[in-house]
Amino acid sequence: MKTLILSFRVILALCCVVVMARNASSATAAPVGALEKAALAGGCFWCMEAPFDQLPGVVSVLPGYIGGKKKNPTYKEVSAGGTGHAEAVQIVYDPAKISYEKLLAVYWHNIDPTVSNRQFCDTGDQYRSAIFYNSEEQRRVALQSRAALEKNKPFKEAVVTEITPAGEFYPAEEYHQHYYKKNPLRYKYYRNGCGRDQRLKELWGSAAGH
Repeated sequence: MKTLILSFRVILALCCVVVMARNASSATAAPVGALEKAALAGGCFWCMEAPFDQLPGVVSVLPGYIGGKKKNPTYKEVSAGGTGHAEAVQIVYDPAKISYEKLLAVYWHNIDPTVSNRQFCDTGDQYRSAIFYNSEEQRRVALQSRAALEKNKPFKEAVVTEITPAGEFYPAEEYHQHYYKKNPLRYKYYRNGCGRDQRLKELWGSAAGH
């Protein structure tokens, strides 16, 4: 009887060791399905939200401000210039479903990378094109993507889009969120009047917007 009890205790102890080992392994393992963020500036953030909004693997697209020094800037302050911020979108995405490289490919085809401190009809550093990286891996991929574009670009002008560290991202006011959905007529009027699609087609041909 004593031998039976001793054997049971040994088995119980071994089970506890196995459970503890599994728990420790789970605690140190990388989380499955972890989401990542990308911050991209390409002029008016109304027009930069729509291209990414419906991409499989993209969880959310948030217009806002990044790259400046002033805390909690308002749209009025940023649009007036002087804060150093750029209008941008913060994209939350699942890297298991869509890669950072794919996001950048869509990004290039929705901006004019040949001009500084301007995008289409909007001028000023608040409308500059810029890739704000959140990690060294994003920096590496962004530099690689820009180098590949420079080598294979379908236009003659140089690519001047910035690649810079991402500082704090400030969400824009609520009325700017999903503006293209909330105010479709005004959005289309602005986009057409700014000549965005016309210039994108000149730069990218059939790949424009995709």
